[in-house]
Amino acid sequence: MFKKFASEALGISDVGVIVPPADYDKVDADDYLFQEDGEKIFFLIKSKKDEYCFTNLALIHVDGDSAVSSKRSIKRYDYVSHKISRVSIETAGTIDLDIELKFTVDDGEVFSIDVRRNFLESLKDIYKALITIGKLQDRNEIARANAMRCLDAVASMYKVNTIESEGTIVKHYNAVLDNLNVTILDRHAGRDFSDVFEKYIHA
Repeated sequence: MFKKFASEALGISDVGVIVPPADYDKVDADDYLFQEDGEKIFFLIKSKKDEYCFTNLALIHVDGDSAVSSKRSIKRYDYVSHKISRVSIETAGTIDLDIELKFTVDDGEVFSIDVRRNFLESLKDIYKALITIGKLQDRNEIARANAMRCLDAVASMYKVNTIESEGTIVKHYNAVLDNLNVTILDRHAGRDFSDVFEKYIHA
C-alpha cells in the first residue's frame, strides 16, 4: 500500500516518455498507420500501458488494460472528423516527477497524459501543434458553414420556371455540386496537418 501511495505521489505510477523518431518503428502504433496514404508519425508518447501517437492525419491511442497485460485497444481519431480543444500543460509540483498534457476530443473525451518532467520542452512542441490544429479546425468549420450559406444565396437567385430545359437543370446542379464538394471536402476539410507538425515539432 505504501509503495503504491509513494509511486502515485511521486508521479511515476504510469508516466510516459517521448519516443525519438529513430524508435518509431519499434512501437505498437506503427502497425496501425495508413502508410499507403502517406501517414507518418510526428510525435509519440509511450507509458507502461499506453501509446499516444500523433500522425499527420490522426491521433492513434494504443490503450492498454494494464502494464502487465498484452491486451490492447486501438482507437483512432482522424483530425478531419474529430475536433481538438482545451489543450493545456500542467507543470510539475514540488515533489512531482511528471507533467501533464491535457486536451479534449469532440467536447467529450478528455485526455490527460502524464509525461516525465524532463520532457517539458518537447511537450511544448506538441502543445503548440495541437492548439494550432484546433484553430484550423474552427476555421474550416466556419468556412464550410459559409459555403452552405453561399449555396442558399445562389439558389435564391434562380427560379425553376426560368430554366430552359431539364438538361440545363442537371448541368447547373452538377456544376454547383462539384464546386461545393471541392470547397467543403478538399479545401476546408483539414485531413493532413503535416505542415503544422513540421513547423512546431523539433525532434
